[in-house]
Amino acid sequence: MMELGTTIVLLFLSTYMCLYLIFGLVKFLYKVWWNPIRIRKVMASQGIKGPSYRFIHGSTKEVTNMINDSMSRPMELSHDVFPRLQPHIHSWIKTYGMNFLTWYGSKAQLIVTEPELIKEILSNRDGTYPKTEAEDFVKKLLGDGIVTTEGKKWSKHRKLANHAFNAENLKGMIPEMIASVEMMLERWKHQEGKEIEVFEEFKVLTSEVISRTAFGSSYREGKNIFEMFMKLAFIISKNLYIIRFPGIGKLIQTSDDIESEKLERGIQESVVQIIKRREEKVKTRELDDFGDDFLGFLLKAHHHADENKRLSIEDMVDECKTFYIAGHETTTSLLTWTILLLAIDTDWQEKARKEVIELFGKRNPNIDDNGIARLKTMNMIINESLRLYPPVLGLTRRVAKEVRLGKLILPPNIEVNLSTLAVHHNPHIWGEDVHIFNPERFSEGVAKATNNNTAAFIPFSLGPRNCVGLNFVFIEAKLSLSMILQRYTFTLSPGYVHMPVLVLTTRPKHGLQIILHPL
Repeated sequence: MMELGTTIVLLFLSTYMCLYLIFGLVKFLYKVWWNPIRIRKVMASQGIKGPSYRFIHGSTKEVTNMINDSMSRPMELSHDVFPRLQPHIHSWIKTYGMNFLTWYGSKAQLIVTEPELIKEILSNRDGTYPKTEAEDFVKKLLGDGIVTTEGKKWSKHRKLANHAFNAENLKGMIPEMIASVEMMLERWKHQEGKEIEVFEEFKVLTSEVISRTAFGSSYREGKNIFEMFMKLAFIISKNLYIIRFPGIGKLIQTSDDIESEKLERGIQESVVQIIKRREEKVKTRELDDFGDDFLGFLLKAHHHADENKRLSIEDMVDECKTFYIAGHETTTSLLTWTILLLAIDTDWQEKARKEVIELFGKRNPNIDDNGIARLKTMNMIINESLRLYPPVLGLTRRVAKEVRLGKLILPPNIEVNLSTLAVHHNPHIWGEDVHIFNPERFSEGVAKATNNNTAAFIPFSLGPRNCVGLNFVFIEAKLSLSMILQRYTFTLSPGYVHMPVLVLTTRPKHGLQIILHPL
């Protein structure tokens, strides 16, 4: 009788295991075979085509091969960087049209490069196009901060960030920005008449600005955090198009998995220490309150009496991480490419210098007379720099439910990938001189330059989820460039090798070398 019972139990377990395996196999085949075929047919019936879907890998191997090939050698000194940075999109637009279907593994991605459709997606009026969920290494970098979160949590965090970066608070940050630029220019005194690598200089500068304005510290104190961020950024870039076998990727850890977890813990611990130090200073009455910088606003929210408005320690850490990485990377990229453009085109460099000196003379920019806002030529130059070399090359959204986009009906749970670079380098929008540095195109503002097509120029996104730190970046860039132009003329070093690459943001692979000439 006992043997019969054991046999029945074993039979039940084996049947259960068989059913479990069959269910798992069916689910797996649906995800990597049937669903891609179904979506491809749905989109093809509407005239949307694209590269073939490859089992499990999708289009990623083709994309990787094209990027590796384009990155394998320097390019001529040209601003036609679209074929280099996004060779797959550049090539497939010619083959399949302005909008086409690609595959990130088994996940369908509709590449959208028409401004009208991009505007519709980014407006996201009824919540149809939420942010895609950050996965793996990106999640470790940004956590669940304002860039990645959705819904009520995003709304609460966005209101807090808007308050932290309002006009009055930004004005209060300007003295710290000026002090940071002065520190950099003091170092440059020893390099006058010599070659200087400014990409690394701007990395230090923007780190110092963030440390001073947002966290009441210095680059030296936060140096370890920035170094960990950079290591994690390189891991993300290295693994961008690597697709893991479904279900196995989470069980088998690579060296990058182990290293990224170590970096995530290190960043978390370092940011918590910064938070605790500020709290301790308030406790010991070294400070009267938490302060009016970004960290101060987060701490006030953390200690808020209303539970609905309160931020957890995890939320604070994620917002600190987001600001550290976003503020640092974006401004470094913008300053670097703007200096490259002005080092090549010395006529525009002189126009910018003339405007700065007319407004400020040789004194530091005045924060009281609104002089920064009156830098019209500088504004034109910065916009043209952002058009040619946008820090972020694209934006991704998820289709939450079946929706009409233009003439298309999109099925739910696919992604839409919006190529900023494709739009910024589209000759049908910008003219035949699309690859030429011509700030004059922005002389009457962005609206006139784009024929009122706002989605034709989206370096900081568009709509409700545009970059909350946009004004912070512009003020920092204008101050830095103004103070450099007041003191130096500069030309491109013969040693510069033009190799733009993407590591979170657009950067020169071997840095940017210029020759400084004191005025």
